[in-house]
Amino acid sequence: MDRAAKARSAPSGPRSFWTTRRRDQLTGYLFITPALAGAVAFVFLPLVLVVWYSLHEWNVLADTFTFVGAENYRKLADDPNVPAVLRATGLFSVGLVVFNLALALLLAVLLNQKLRGTTVFRVLFFSPVVVSLLAWTIVWGFLLQDNGGINGLLDAIGVDGPNWLRSGGTAMASVVVVQVFKNVGLNMVLFLAALQGVPQELYEAARTDGASAWTVFRRITLPLISPTILLTSIITVVGSLQVFAQISVLTQGGPGTSTTVLVYYLYQQAFQFHAFGYGATLSVLLFLIVLALTVLQWQMRKRWVFHES
Repeated sequence: MDRAAKARSAPSGPRSFWTTRRRDQLTGYLFITPALAGAVAFVFLPLVLVVWYSLHEWNVLADTFTFVGAENYRKLADDPNVPAVLRATGLFSVGLVVFNLALALLLAVLLNQKLRGTTVFRVLFFSPVVVSLLAWTIVWGFLLQDNGGINGLLDAIGVDGPNWLRSGGTAMASVVVVQVFKNVGLNMVLFLAALQGVPQELYEAARTDGASAWTVFRRITLPLISPTILLTSIITVVGSLQVFAQISVLTQGGPGTSTTVLVYYLYQQAFQFHAFGYGATLSVLLFLIVLALTVLQWQMRKRWVFHES
């Protein structure tokens, strides 16, 4: 028997614990540890604490923290303001999602054309995204005042403009428009990237077959960019349910409760009325709404998103 055969037949020594596979696994765990620690510290732990606080009545002025069980949830069910708040939240979310996505898609289609100067317009439409939200809202607050810039322009052509932010019929529409113009550039860029990824040979084949522009858009463009539509819709819906600064600066929830969305009502209860336990209960309600809408959109993707089954 030669030496190679003896070496193969000889019993091997104890295997090292730190095999290549285990070292690779440890490296992977070390890379994801910061993200996991951040998620635990800033997502999961706050969620647990919010649920815990919702079971208590916490009065920071009196320095009391009393367990009340489901009392805050019964208060939520009996609160006469909640239906109006949910109605305002729904109106704002629907208005923002519909107008934001529609305008962003329209701008993306126009800017995807091979025309001169489109780069300048892309910058102009995207620039509000990087502007400070508070500064943007304050400027629009001056423009929408009764004697502000918009009514000044209307007065110059003989039109008596309304008090945009103090009228129940225009306050919500004004807040929606301000938010649409603020964030439409982000969705526009996402749609533009998706449009540029559509194979041009599909368009050429459709034109060869005599398909109209609307048919091409409906049968080719929309299905192929549907994953991006899903992404932007989820982002926009979640963002619409978290609006606060615009309401606080522009309308303070008025007139009446016409623009009091759920986040602003939560702020009023917790930080103005010092009902932190009830504010935490409203936070739980907000979380459940966001979770339900996100899961619903994710499940509906199988019906209309391209490549999903």
